[in-house]
Amino acid sequence: MLEMKRLRLLWELSYRGTVVQVAEALNYSPSAVSQQLALLEKEVGTPLLRRVGRTLELTAAADALVAETEELLAGLERAETAAHRVRGEVAGSVRVAVFQTVVLAIMPQALRRLRTEHPNLRVEMVQHEPETALHETRVRGFDLVIAEQYPGHATAQFVGLDREPLTHDPIQLALPPLGAGDADFDLVRSLEDAAALPWVMEPRGAASRHWAEQACRTAGFEPDVRYETADLQAHVRLIESGNAIALLPGLVRAEQRLRMVDLPGDPHRTIFTAARISNAESPAVLAVRETLAIEAASLANATEIAPTVEP
Repeated sequence: MLEMKRLRLLWELSYRGTVVQVAEALNYSPSAVSQQLALLEKEVGTPLLRRVGRTLELTAAADALVAETEELLAGLERAETAAHRVRGEVAGSVRVAVFQTVVLAIMPQALRRLRTEHPNLRVEMVQHEPETALHETRVRGFDLVIAEQYPGHATAQFVGLDREPLTHDPIQLALPPLGAGDADFDLVRSLEDAAALPWVMEPRGAASRHWAEQACRTAGFEPDVRYETADLQAHVRLIESGNAIALLPGLVRAEQRLRMVDLPGDPHRTIFTAARISNAESPAVLAVRETLAIEAASLANATEIAPTVEP
């Protein structure tokens, strides 16, 4: 009988691409992973891997094993979920991937509520870029991910993950308070007026950067991006101090005193959660999602950020 641990390693290799990445994800040494895969190949009695240049590729036999392992892993997770539901207790661990604005605006209150209402539940939180976090949730690195999607910029779809809307917040042009910067900042009344001003944006590759650049180009100019940082708190500080402007979603500036200008079409960013379908009904994941929804709705009411309503 084939050993599940070795099948899992082959499954991980199919998604992560290299032995080194599998070893890092599972806290093994690369040599240990290679040895276990070699033993699996011996047990199966047919080649599972072939070397093409410097990379390893899976054979047809390996692909067949990966497909069956996928079903086995999902079945084990469904069985574990069923056992927890029978006990009726919210306990165990939930590993959550989040992005920065959610860490600051929603998670502190949500974690406090979860500790109070579910003392036997352990929640672990890791800040991750949404698209990477979605992939990691797919391959069981996380149990739940909170991700974002900008208008016209769809996030990657992964088979085996569900999605539930959490909230959405308006995207507006953020300007320094009147008198905090040069006089040119005070004259801005629309996006078109901001063509000659310095901008702060996230690094290239971020969904927010792509969306902001497209918005500026649609308004007829190329933004002068003088400052780049993935830290949105730094964006706020640069704007407050009169050094830059930016396009910011509502959660980022919920507690800030910035001058905000509406954009054409009233664009909104969507925030959603995603979990593996095989694990989505576990009491622990359900409890975390319910708490996040409560805190997101509370914040929306306090800051006039509208919660998403299903059609």
